[in-house]
Amino acid sequence: MNAMALDFEQPFTERTPRIVNAAKLQRAAARRKANQFLAEGENAVEAAVSTGAATDLFVTEEAAERFADIVTTANYMDVYTHAITDKAAEHLSDTVNTTGIFALCKPVTWTTGAILKSRTNFVAVGVETNDPGNAGTLIRMADALGATACIFAGDSVDPMSPKVVRSSAGSLFHVPVAREKDIKGVIGQLKAKGLKIAATTMDGEVSLAEPGEFISQPTAWLFGNEAHGLPEDILALADYQVSIPIHGSAESLNLATAAAMCLWESSKAHYGNQNISTDEK
Repeated sequence: MNAMALDFEQPFTERTPRIVNAAKLQRAAARRKANQFLAEGENAVEAAVSTGAATDLFVTEEAAERFADIVTTANYMDVYTHAITDKAAEHLSDTVNTTGIFALCKPVTWTTGAILKSRTNFVAVGVETNDPGNAGTLIRMADALGATACIFAGDSVDPMSPKVVRSSAGSLFHVPVAREKDIKGVIGQLKAKGLKIAATTMDGEVSLAEPGEFISQPTAWLFGNEAHGLPEDILALADYQVSIPIHGSAESLNLATAAAMCLWESSKAHYGNQNISTDEK
């Protein structure tokens, strides 16, 4: 086994070079330079280890006991495992209360072209998604509902930033995720693959309550920026502009809610109601 034996008598501290360098990965520039990112928390670390994305595991003594199964799996996966102090865990974490377990990971994002080489059912596309929580939730929903991939187009948050990784609850490691600047280029690739482009908008001519035949076809759902929605020139590229019926007094739905409803409808059309679970973890 390549894994290091855990030694809590001489653990890494917040001043240990490996911890100092890992903590820098909270910044995008450091992630690009190191070609690595950090995953924190049970779900994300477990997924990183089991899928082979993790190269190193950092764990406090309490976390090593609490997440013994993850540590054991890491040993079998030849992941280098390091004992760290509670202070080092605080240094690595961007949360108030850290779980004390972290995985140093290789990049896991794809290109849109690589994603589209395989059979495509439906895809979630976040256009200029700025909120890390919404980005992570979109990845998680894409994974849960059987989407082929989740693509972030335009000036979007980094899918490998700590908050996105954490809010994806491990799904970043299970569903192909891409991030590309050129929104129209992404749409062009999707259309070339034969996907219908469905854009969510308040005054769309197609109602999600009666989407028609397109919902069962290969589809790319475009979800706009949290504050501004989809730009007019991007809406104009859509094959279908889809509105979600609102029967109460709410003016609109947030990105995560709208995406959940649209992807749910695509999931039912492609997979039926089998194996769709709403259990919380």
